[in-house]
Formats: sequence, structure tokens, C-alpha cells
Amino acid sequence: MNERYALGYGLAAVLLWSTVATAFKITLDFFSPIQMMVAASAVSAFALIIIAFFQGKLHLLGRTFMARPFYYLLLGLINPFAYYLILFKAYDLLPASQAQPLNYSWAITLTLMAAVFLGQKIRKQDWVACGLGYLGVVVIATKGDIMALQFDNPTGVALALLSTLLWAMYWILNAKNQADPVLGVLLGFLVSLPFSIGLSLYLGNWPSVPWQGWLAVGYVGLFEMGVTFVLWLNALRLTRNTARISNLIFISPFISLLLLATIIGEEIHPSTLAGLVLIVCGLLIQQWKGKKKPATA
Repeated sequence: MNERYALGYGLAAVLLWSTVATAFKITLDFFSPIQMMVAASAVSAFALIIIAFFQGKLHLLGRTFMARPFYYLLLGLINPFAYYLILFKAYDLLPASQAQPLNYSWAITLTLMAAVFLGQKIRKQDWVACGLGYLGVVVIATKGDIMALQFDNPTGVALALLSTLLWAMYWILNAKNQADPVLGVLLGFLVSLPFSIGLSLYLGNWPSVPWQGWLAVGYVGLFEMGVTFVLWLNALRLTRNTARISNLIFISPFISLLLLATIIGEEIHPSTLAGLVLIVCGLLIQQWKGKKKPATA
């Protein structure tokens, strides 16, 4: 029964994450990237507060923060503040069908950064995975014209790749965090909100936004930043086969491209699909553990 629930939670999370690239582009029609981050962060913080309350953990929030205030301040400034600001700007500059696969290479970036900052060994298959992954990035960024190395929007590509560095850095800093994960994510949003609100007011006045814009940004806050994270955690907690649940994430970018083409009419360049296949192949190779050696007597 637990495996069935785990699979259900995992599929729900993956399907919701598959919709966010489309939601990003729709929301950016109404908000600037910083305004979008403020509104979505507020929605996500509110949702996580409700979740923490019903889980009986909300009373631990202040104690968790006071145990390591500067640590949570740093985490909040990395994610959501810097990460989502840069990611939303990348989506603002690039077609979502390019920005989403580029951002998807964060797991490969994490392998390299873990070797540098955590002293983890890089295996031969990790190097192969990195090579395939970043070849896929180049294919997407150059629209298949690899030899020319000409980028339609180098700033957007650079920001999408920078977002992978920030996301990987966030998880490296989180590696030894023993606090409740829901409270940890909630603290990040609460800490970052004053900074993002201040920056949004400094950069200009907020526009008059119709209800469609608020609905779109609310969707992003709930299903990119908030509730989906809890669904994924529940899936990993309930399953006895973490690899099977984790591998569900590989269907997300392909569903995302399908939604982008059908809902907002983005043209999916053949090089985007080819590059995404290279990135996913790299990630699959990275996860492959090979045959177990027989135990010696």
C-alpha cells in the first residue's frame, strides 16, 4: 500500500513540475521577474505555513531558525532569492523550451560541485555523464550549430546555466542540515521575502494585474515552489525503492515540451529535443550503479 501511495505522490509531483515552464511564460506576461518572485514566494510561504501547521511542526519554526540564523539567511538568499530571480529572468529572455532543458542540467552541475566542496569522488561514468549533459546544453543553446558556437541570446543561456550553479550550491549547503525539510524550505522563503520585496519596490511600481495574472503566479507559488516539494518528499519517504521514484523525474521535461507546444504554441526546435535527450542520457548514466560484485567469503 505504501508503494502505491509513493508512486501516486511521485507521479503527482512530476506532472505538476511538468507544467511550470508553461506557467512561467504565462505569468511573465503580467509580471517582471522580481515581481513574479515576490508574489510566488508569498504564496509558497503561506502554503508551507499551512502544511507545517497541520503536520504539527509550526511551533518549531522559531527554534529551528534561532539554532542557525546566519545559515538560514544564507540559504534564503541563495534559494529562493537569487535562484528564482535568475531563473525567471532566463525564462523572460529565452523560449521556455530552451530555458527548461538548460536548467535541467543542474544535477550534472551538482556532481562537479560536490567533488569540489564535499570531496566526493567523480567516477568515470560521471565524466561521461557530464560530457553528454553539457554537449546537450551546447546543442540547445546553439540550436544545433555546434561548430559556429553562436548563441541567439547568450545572456539568457548564461543565466539559465547560472541557475544550475545556485541550485546545486543550495543542495550542497543542505547536505548536512538535520532540520525538518519543510521548515527549512519555509524559513528560506520567509527570510528572502523582505529582500525581494525591497528590491521590487526599488526597481519600480507594481503594475495593475488582472485576475488571470494573479491566478498564474499563485499556481507557480503552489506547484513550483511549495506543495509539490512536499508531495515529492512524501513519495521518497514512503517508498522502499528510491531509484524507481527518482527516475520518474526523467519524464518531466518531455511532458513540459509537449505542454509548451500545445498550450502557448512555442515551436520546439529539433535541436532542443536532441539536446534534451543527451542531457537525460547523461543523467541516466550518472544514476547507473552497474552490477553488484559478489560478496567475498
